[in-house]
Amino acid sequence: MHRISKILTGLIAALHLYIAWFEIFAWTTKGPKIFASLPKDLFEPTMSMAANQGLYNAFLASGLIWSLTIKDRVWSKNIALFFLACIAIAGIFGAFTVSTNIVFVQTVPAIIAMILAWVSRKG
Repeated sequence: MHRISKILTGLIAALHLYIAWFEIFAWTTKGPKIFASLPKDLFEPTMSMAANQGLYNAFLASGLIWSLTIKDRVWSKNIALFFLACIAIAGIFGAFTVSTNIVFVQTVPAIIAMILAWVSRKG
């Protein structure tokens, strides 16, 4: 269970690194394709806002990566749980403010990883 928890945490970190890259460096090129329901002329003026969001996603990914490098198993899980909770909460907020799909991309994987981390903590 511990290994599966670590793998899922690493995958979520990778997802947030991708989101950070997309929001910081590819907002105007990939944004209109990913967010097809938004007007295309919206992406250029919101570049700096998206880059700021990307930086936050990079911080979340960094926290998860940090949790994977901590040798002490209890502290590793505590740090992972904190950053996974932040991601889950941000996903819930995003579902209410942007798109309900965010729950499935962000919140559900984070909650599954939290459950696996918690279960492996007990075992």
